[in-house]
Amino acid sequence: MTQRAKYLRAFFAAAASFWLAVSHAPVARADEATAQLDQYFRRSTLQIATPDARLHKFDVWIADDDARRARGLMFVTKMPDQQGMLFIYDKSQPVAMWMKNTHIPLDMLFVRADGRVERVVESTTPMSTKTIESGAPVLAVIELNAGVAKRNNIKAGAQVIHPAFTTAP
Repeated sequence: MTQRAKYLRAFFAAAASFWLAVSHAPVARADEATAQLDQYFRRSTLQIATPDARLHKFDVWIADDDARRARGLMFVTKMPDQQGMLFIYDKSQPVAMWMKNTHIPLDMLFVRADGRVERVVESTTPMSTKTIESGAPVLAVIELNAGVAKRNNIKAGAQVIHPAFTTAP
């Protein structure tokens, strides 16, 4: 067995163990779900500048590896409007998401490496396995409660301010 095959085997075994642990957890109350997220994800803050010259602040959990991106907001039943999740990828690429085991409707913001919102998909369907595509290479996806993007005028072209993004043109 090659070194790469051994590495991949170990990675998938670890990912499967993580998936098994979180996928068989009972659906938790909102405060328990938040506590579970705090166990698996670090937190950060980001801001989104919208075309109407407003700045919106969100506290987000960071999903920055395959296991965390696979877990996402699954099993969460309630989330405050100023919270969300930031999925960060290693490089810009086309991204597809789904809502399997996700109990709350979400707005998905697909974000380019320069921090510009490429696409917003509003009010996704909970528990759906339908894929939701970025439509272009992106570095990240931000998930917020459904309706937050519309209420805050967050649309394509908005600027996300967070260390994960470059601001150079």
